[in-house]
Amino acid sequence: MQRNTIQQRFYRPLERQITLGRPSIRRYVGLLALVLILVVWQVIASLRLYPSFIIPPPGAVLEKFITVVQDGRLWLHTSTTLVEVLGGLALGVSAGVVLGYIIAKNQIIEDLLSPVIVALQSTPVVAYAPLLVIWFGSGPNSKVLTCALTVFFPMLMNTVVGIRNTPAPLRDLMRSLGATRAQMLTRLEIPAALPVLLNGLKVSATLSVIGAVVGEFIWANAGLGFLINLSRNQYDTPLVIVAVLTLALMARALYSAVSYIERRALAWQQRTRRD
Repeated sequence: MQRNTIQQRFYRPLERQITLGRPSIRRYVGLLALVLILVVWQVIASLRLYPSFIIPPPGAVLEKFITVVQDGRLWLHTSTTLVEVLGGLALGVSAGVVLGYIIAKNQIIEDLLSPVIVALQSTPVVAYAPLLVIWFGSGPNSKVLTCALTVFFPMLMNTVVGIRNTPAPLRDLMRSLGATRAQMLTRLEIPAALPVLLNGLKVSATLSVIGAVVGEFIWANAGLGFLINLSRNQYDTPLVIVAVLTLALMARALYSAVSYIERRALAWQQRTRRD
């Protein structure tokens, strides 16, 4: 008994210190990686192994960033792409959830639609993006649809998996209590499938940026994809890097937003595990 008491007094505070120290260490890992990338980048640029218009130094990229922020070009193209991304994400996620629920509840509809869905998903988005531009014009509609098709399949599959993985005993319990279909959906199926749905939303959030940019690569008058094409043709490599980094930050921001929603929505699971 005395030995166990000594171990508890010694190891538990030490374990608590280690646990509390891990998040602070992890918080700086990303920053250290970024600093390392910048150092390696600067060294390669300083060695002049390649011309500066191919691998510009970080300082040149920073100067270009300040320039396009001041003249308003970066905000113009970023806002254009962001509107397309949010519109396509909303459309693709909504369609994926609704159709995924219908497929999960009806085997005949799954057999009927599966060949079409698989064929659509197996075809690269670059292949049918020109058709969308021809059918819906070079404006934002074609980019929104390209983005929606990109995020549709991951959300569809996660919805089907999440709904079908609802525990059967809980379904039987709800039926025995006389629950309606709407009550089964809102009080059992959605809460049970929420972790899978949010994981699908994370994937969709990052893919939505890809879908919008692919549409802008085909044909556009504004947007970060258009800016990349334009600066590439002008051999303005710093501007290409600025646009690419902006896209990365946009995707990261969307992913972080979904992660925040996930933490808030699934906080009850964490409390249940602690209890």
